[in-house]
Amino acid sequence: MNVKLRKPLIAGNWKMYKTAREAAELVAALIERGAEKHGAEVVIAPPFTLIAPVLAAMGGSRIGLAAQNCHFEKQGAFTGEVSAEQVREAGCTYCIVGHSERRQLFGETSEIVGKKAKALLSEAVHPIVCVGETLAERESGSTLKVVIAQLDAALVSFGASDIAKVVVAYEPVWAIGTGRTASPKDAQDVHAVIRARLLQMFPTTADTVRVLYGGSVKPDNAKALLAERDIDGALVGGASLDAGSFISIIEATG
Repeated sequence: MNVKLRKPLIAGNWKMYKTAREAAELVAALIERGAEKHGAEVVIAPPFTLIAPVLAAMGGSRIGLAAQNCHFEKQGAFTGEVSAEQVREAGCTYCIVGHSERRQLFGETSEIVGKKAKALLSEAVHPIVCVGETLAERESGSTLKVVIAQLDAALVSFGASDIAKVVVAYEPVWAIGTGRTASPKDAQDVHAVIRARLLQMFPTTADTVRVLYGGSVKPDNAKALLAERDIDGALVGGASLDAGSFISIIEATG
C-alpha cells in the first residue's frame, strides 16, 4: 500500500471567474458538502476582488484562502499590482506564483517567481510555486530539463527553513484548460524528479515539501493521479468552480 508522507493539499484556482454572489454560494456549497472533512487540506484562490466576500462567507470554516499572484516589492508605483503584505492582510495564507498563464501571457520569468516567493515568505504566506513545460518542450523531450531549470531558478536563494514553507505545483502547460492530462505514470515520473532535485538542494527539509499536480484535474482522473507516491495533491482549475466536482476531487485523496 502506498502510504503518503505528507498531508494532501487540494487547491482550487478560480482564475478570473465568479461574481461576489456566486463566490459566496460556492463557498457555502463546499462547506455544506463537507469539504473540510476528508483528511485533505483545502485551499481556494478567488480573484483579488472576491477575497473579502469569500473570507466572510467562510465564517469559521477551516478552508484556506489563497491569492492568485502578488508583486515582489513591498510597495511602490506598480499600478494594478498587489504586494505580499497586502495579500497577508487580506486574510490569505497561500499565494500562487509562476502559474503558466502568468509566465506565458505576462512574461514572468523564474527569477521573478523566486522573488515573489521570497516576498511571500517574509510575510508568513506560503508560496505555491508553479513549474511546467509547453507541448513543444514535451514533444522535444525537454520536459525534465525545463522543469528542473525553472525550479532551480525560482529557489536559488532559498534556505532549508524557507523551502519547508513552500508548495511546488507541476502543471504541464499543454494540459491546462485543454481537457488533456498527463497519465498518472507520466505525472509521477516528473514529480519523482522534482522530489529528487529538492532533496539534492535541501536534504534536511525537502521531504516536507508538498508537490501538487495541476493540469486538467477532474473527478474522473483525480483518484488515479493522487494515488501516485510523489503526488501530494492537486492545483485544480475549472473543476474547482463547481462544488460537486471539487468535492469529488477532495474525496479522491482518500
